[in-house]
Amino acid sequence: MKNDQMPPGRRALLGWAAVLGVATTARFLTADTAEPPGPGVPADTGAGSAAGPQAGAAPKAPGRAPYRLQPMAGYGPHRGAPARPPVRRAPILRIPGRARSMVLSFDDGPDPRYTKDILRILRRHDARAMFFVCGEMAAAHPDLLREMAADGHVIGNHTWSHPLLSRLTRAGIRRQMERTCEVVEAVAGTPPVWFRAPYGAWNRAAFEIGADLGMEPLAWTVDTLDWRTPGTGAIVRRVLRGAGPGVVVLSHDAGGNRSQSVRALRRYLPELLDEGYRLTVPSRYRV
Repeated sequence: MKNDQMPPGRRALLGWAAVLGVATTARFLTADTAEPPGPGVPADTGAGSAAGPQAGAAPKAPGRAPYRLQPMAGYGPHRGAPARPPVRRAPILRIPGRARSMVLSFDDGPDPRYTKDILRILRRHDARAMFFVCGEMAAAHPDLLREMAADGHVIGNHTWSHPLLSRLTRAGIRRQMERTCEVVEAVAGTPPVWFRAPYGAWNRAAFEIGADLGMEPLAWTVDTLDWRTPGTGAIVRRVLRGAGPGVVVLSHDAGGNRSQSVRALRRYLPELLDEGYRLTVPSRYRV
């Protein structure tokens, strides 16, 4: 036998080893490509959001699984952060395309003296509303924030301490908005996607910072002037006279004696429903 000639038995053993090696490699490749994808991030109403890294996922030990490239979306915004809306030059005054629908909004709370009754009235009539909360009030009464969220109301940002924004620096405006966003997200589970400037005093910085934090600016169509305590009847008349599709009504559930606001809601809400209006809340992605 020549030196470079392999015995038949040895050739057979090497052949079987090669077959086993191919099979093992195929098994690993199949297991890798057939692995089902992880759970996706739920789509937000009317708009998708980039999926971030899975929260709480434990890092894999080196050498336990083959390396694979991470998706580019893993470097996007945190999954809880709302998408950035455009920077507006003026606040939204009414909600378009809302046939026979109106929006009730309440500012400055929550205040247990009045917010609790407002929530009860809304619940009794199966109506939804928007509550633009001040961060310091929300932090003091988180139970009311949880109740709002559980009932399907929209919680908006009304700054931390209700300052006149035009007198603040950009950094001051951002602190006012960010602190309130953090409280709302911590208590209700999601950050606010609407904001309203105290006193209706908007400026360029408020629009830019609000958009940067993922919020749309919403003003109002009908001002009940309930902060002047004009009487329950006067508040009711202003709401009923101003009723119309897409109208946003401004009232208050804190910041003073709001008993007239509560009594007025108890009167005008069933009348609006009898006239065929739906009291609902808007989607930020449909304005």
